[in-house]
Amino acid sequence: MAFYVVYIREAHPSDGWQMASNIREHIVFASPKSLGERDEVAGVCVRRLGLEIPALVDDVNDAVENAYTGWPDRLYVIGRDGRVASKSAPGPFGFDPAGVAETLARLVPGP
Repeated sequence: MAFYVVYIREAHPSDGWQMASNIREHIVFASPKSLGERDEVAGVCVRRLGLEIPALVDDVNDAVENAYTGWPDRLYVIGRDGRVASKSAPGPFGFDPAGVAETLARLVPGP
């Protein structure tokens, strides 16, 4: 099994809904207009959050977000067949780690 973070878009862009905490922490980015810009912002996000699992970046047309409704954040389990086996409610409060663990145990039997 593999785990990934998918960066779908800037959560609080300076040209959109900006949070005061982002300004205080100097996390101020405009909505990326190209894949290169989105890659840069995603890289900053990964470093600032200290993520240790691989991060993938959605295209600027938000194809992944549109296909999976990943906004604001969600936990997904995708089976080998490419189908969604588990989808959380919007996070972080809607995350269900126990449900994800149960789904993984069902899909990937133990020794």
